[in-house]
Amino acid sequence: MSPSSNRLLYAVLLTASAAVLLAGCGDEGRMKSAGATPTAVGPVRLWPDLPPVTAPPNDYGETDTERVPGIKVPGDNVRALDAVAVVQAEAAAHPDQVTGVDGLYQETVQQLGTCEEKPKSCPVLAPYYRDLTGDGHEELIVGIKMPEQQTAVRVYMPDKGGLTRVMSTSDQVVSVDLAGRDLIMRSVSAGIPGYEYRTAWSWDEPQHAMLPTRDEIVRVKSSRSHAPERSAARQ
Repeated sequence: MSPSSNRLLYAVLLTASAAVLLAGCGDEGRMKSAGATPTAVGPVRLWPDLPPVTAPPNDYGETDTERVPGIKVPGDNVRALDAVAVVQAEAAAHPDQVTGVDGLYQETVQQLGTCEEKPKSCPVLAPYYRDLTGDGHEELIVGIKMPEQQTAVRVYMPDKGGLTRVMSTSDQVVSVDLAGRDLIMRSVSAGIPGYEYRTAWSWDEPQHAMLPTRDEIVRVKSSRSHAPERSAARQ
């Protein structure tokens, strides 16, 4: 038998085998339609003729940074620092300032002066350490208890032998978490009962500061439980 005849016989046998297999399987394994594909809808710009913004918005101080006077950080090791001394140095540099990123209540400033004699009433919480900037050196994370259930949260980075504050905010804080290089703050919502604000602060190299990069409103199950059920973008 010639090679061409062999190929023809092989093709006939293969076709017959395939027919038998299909007959035995019925519709099993066949591709089925998933239905009509929804039409893709692209973003639509609303009010494209709005005039350009010429006046900048209010400055809330998110990018304000400041070198802490009188604080030295040998070897860029923030674990060697006294967190109370750091806050005291900032308070001394901004006397009588109760608003803004440097603001502390007068009651809090007075308590700072008695931390050594009355450590239990000291408003400075136990510090934490984490490399939030990605430069291989840990930052110093400090919490400060204040009146009206406010908590200030500040982050300091070692900088050329000194210390620079790269984040400062205060709120009625529910919790503070570290997630990778992000600092996640949850705080009480003043105007929406049953909801909380959740803000992620992340290092921004161009601004050389920690910025609130993600901001959400999160519904909580009850006033006793802060586990989030769902969230909606706040910005």
